[in-house]
Amino acid sequence: MRGLATLCGATVIALTMTGCNQTPANTHDADVKAINDNEAQWNRDYLAKDADLIASHYADDAVLIVPGMAAVTGKEAIRTSMQPMMADPAMTLVFKASKVDVAKSGDLAYSQGSYKLTVTDPATHKAINDHGSYVTTYRKQADGKWKAEVDIVTSD
Repeated sequence: MRGLATLCGATVIALTMTGCNQTPANTHDADVKAINDNEAQWNRDYLAKDADLIASHYADDAVLIVPGMAAVTGKEAIRTSMQPMMADPAMTLVFKASKVDVAKSGDLAYSQGSYKLTVTDPATHKAINDHGSYVTTYRKQADGKWKAEVDIVTSD
């Protein structure tokens, strides 16, 4: 009887320790795909020139850093800062990640890539073609969606 009690006790301890040491499911590839899909939709939202949809890709406390203007903090401020650009009939923006990586923790990620932008110069009313690089950091939200936390653009 004492042997059975010892065996049961050891089994309970082993099962408890096994449960505590489980690693989270590896969702790396699915997360990379989700971020690539998100950026593809983001491009379509720029094509539609919809500031609300564009801003929906940002976390509430996100920061947008682009050349020629002060950093913009907060999803609502980012949406507001996008409106003049969306009103430009010549505006086009296309970006594509060359690298997307997700932290082992599964809650942080980044994308790095290049963009091409066309806007109208307010002084000359002629088209300006710009291209450059970007890095966007993401955080996975409670609902499992990825939102941009910091979006940094540099012109070549």
